Amino acid sequence: MFTFIVSILLLILGYFTYGKFVEKIFGARDKEQDTPSHTENDGVDFVPLKKQKNAFIQLLNIAGVGPIFGPILGALYGPVAFLWIVLGCIFAGGVHDYLTEMISVRNKGLQLPALAAKYIGKPFSHLVNLFALLLLLLVGTVFVVAPSEMISELLDGSQQTLMLITAAIFLYYTIATILPIDKIIGRIYPFLGAMLLLSALGIGIGIFFSSNSIPEIDFENLHPDNIPYYPLIFLTISCGALSGFHATQSPIISRTLNNEKDGRYVFYGMMIAEGVIAMVWAAAAMTITDQQEIAYTRWWPRFSGKPFGYNNTGFYRRDYCRDRNYRITHYLWGYFI
Repeated sequence: MFTFIVSILLLILGYFTYGKFVEKIFGARDKEQDTPSHTENDGVDFVPLKKQKNAFIQLLNIAGVGPIFGPILGALYGPVAFLWIVLGCIFAGGVHDYLTEMISVRNKGLQLPALAAKYIGKPFSHLVNLFALLLLLLVGTVFVVAPSEMISELLDGSQQTLMLITAAIFLYYTIATILPIDKIIGRIYPFLGAMLLLSALGIGIGIFFSSNSIPEIDFENLHPDNIPYYPLIFLTISCGALSGFHATQSPIISRTLNNEKDGRYVFYGMMIAEGVIAMVWAAAAMTITDQQEIAYTRWWPRFSGKPFGYNNTGFYRRDYCRDRNYRITHYLWGYFI
C-alpha cells in the first residue's frame, strides 16, 4: 500500500514541478486572443471552450479503456509496473502530450500529419498519415468493441443486443463528428470523462477496504509466464504512461483551447490523471493475483457453454488476451464495488 500511495503522490508532485518546468521551457503565453479557437473561430471545429470542459474531453480522448486493460495485464509483472507508470507519465507521456498539442496550438490547430509535413518534410508526412490511419483504425475498433461488449453483458448478452449497441455507438460517433464540437462532444464528453475518473475513484476506495494487500515495490519479475518486462512492459502499459496515439487525438482540443496557460492543466495534467487511473487499476489487479483463476473463469460472455480461453482439452489458452482482460475487469468491478 505504501508504494501505491507514494506513486500517486509522485504523479501529483510531477504535475506541479516538472509540468511547470516544461511549461516554462515552452513559453506559454497568457493571452486568449492568440489561440486558434479565437483566431480561426469557425463555429464548428474552432470554438473556445472552458478549461474544465476541455480537460474532461481531453481525458476521454486519450484514455477510454486504455489505462484499464493495459495496466491490468501489466500488473502481472508486479509492482515494477508502478515505477514505469510514474516515470513514464511525468517524464515522457506528459511531456509528449503537452508539447505536441502546444505546437499544434502555435500552428493554428494543425493535425499531426500537417505538422510532420511542416517540420520534417512532405514525403515523411505520408508515412505519418499511413501510421495514423492504421493506429486510428485499431484504436477505433477497440473503442467500439470494448464498450459494446461490456454494455451487452450488463443486459442479456445476446448477439442481437451486441449488434444494436455497436450500431448505436457508430451512430453516435458519426453524429458527434459531423456536428460542431460544442454540440455533442462539448456536452457529452465532459460527463463521460468525469465518469471515467469516478470509476477509478470507486475502485481506489474499494482497494483500501479490501482484505488483500497491494504488494510493495520489488524489481523481481513476477509474471506467471516469465515474460521479460523489458521492453514488453512499455508496450503493455502504454496508455497510462506514454502513448503516441494521443498525438492523433489531442489536436481536437488544440482548436478549442481558450488560453495557452490552460495547456499544462489540459494536456500535461490529463496525462497525469490517466496515470492515476492506470495506477488504480494496476493496483486493483495486483491485489487479486493469487485469485487469477477466479478472474479467468468467473466472468465470461454467455454465448458458449464454457469460458473463453479454454480449449477442448480444458487447458487455458493464453492467446485470448483481450477476453482475459475483459473478464478481469468485470471481476474487479464485482470484487471492489
